[in-house]
Amino acid sequence: MDIVICDRPNVLRRARRDRPSRAAGQVLLRIRRVGVCGTDYHIFRGTQPYLSYPRVMGHELAAEVVEIDAGSDLRIGQNVAVLPYLCCGACVACRRGKSNCCARLSVLGVHVDGGMVEWLAVDEAFAVPADGLDPDQTAMVEFLAIGLHAVRRGAVATGQQVLVAGAGPIGMAVGLFCAAIGAKVTVLDGNAARARFCVERLGCAAMETPDGAVADRLAARTGNDFFDVVFDATGNADAMRTGFAYVAHGGTYVLLSIVGASITFDDPEFHKREMTLLGSRNATRADFVDVIDAIRAGKVPTAALHTHGASLNDLPDVFASWMDPAANVIKAIVTV
Repeated sequence: MDIVICDRPNVLRRARRDRPSRAAGQVLLRIRRVGVCGTDYHIFRGTQPYLSYPRVMGHELAAEVVEIDAGSDLRIGQNVAVLPYLCCGACVACRRGKSNCCARLSVLGVHVDGGMVEWLAVDEAFAVPADGLDPDQTAMVEFLAIGLHAVRRGAVATGQQVLVAGAGPIGMAVGLFCAAIGAKVTVLDGNAARARFCVERLGCAAMETPDGAVADRLAARTGNDFFDVVFDATGNADAMRTGFAYVAHGGTYVLLSIVGASITFDDPEFHKREMTLLGSRNATRADFVDVIDAIRAGKVPTAALHTHGASLNDLPDVFASWMDPAANVIKAIVTV
């Protein structure tokens, strides 16, 4: 089968590999679409923690069921999203229903080879039915589910003031689902076009770009209270540290970004606000199911989010160009 592999930073190449065989309890999938994520760009740059090369990237997957066990809950030909967080099912996190942060988690396309391939075999538990969605929509489920999971971690409520720092696809997903709850969402990003998209297409209330006076403007926007919930999806350590200053007294700070750095904060400021600090990692199967329902109900503007595409064969030739801010990529999807 055809694959695309990242041999080392800044090198993608086409290759061939044997088609996998499924074991009992697994499902054989024909990969149809692969969404390209910020994680993939970091892998290409050589800045992704938890990774060794060479690696087949791809964890935002839409697939067709090809082979299953007798008595399976799936059916041949069914459209599925792939839950790429391969959990152990036995550790303390899994026992608590938090398989998204399994102590022995292995993520497709990061810790093990992923879905930039023609065929993939996974345990049936990681194939999530996506009836009613087309393959392009299905390939967006994973990043949207990460956003929804973070919103749930932050316990966002109607009427709250929410700040989303970082308007990449995951930040956009956070803004979308916060706005759907009825929160008043401000998006902060240095790319004004992305921030404006959040206001014009995703229901966010306002946008800001960072400069020397942005803290004053954010204070004025909230009557000097700042924000009930702040989300960081920037992938930038300095921005993550700065975000502590934007949390209201009694408020919550949710960190989605993973960076290879220590994040520090001013302890007196943290304590006087009785701030709640939360990490948010990946998503659960329930998040996937709810996102699929939301897309099916027309609550997610998937067509607007999908801005770029290429075939698997052409991917090595265009991948680097998608990283250029001038390309205005929101979500690029690979057709297999």
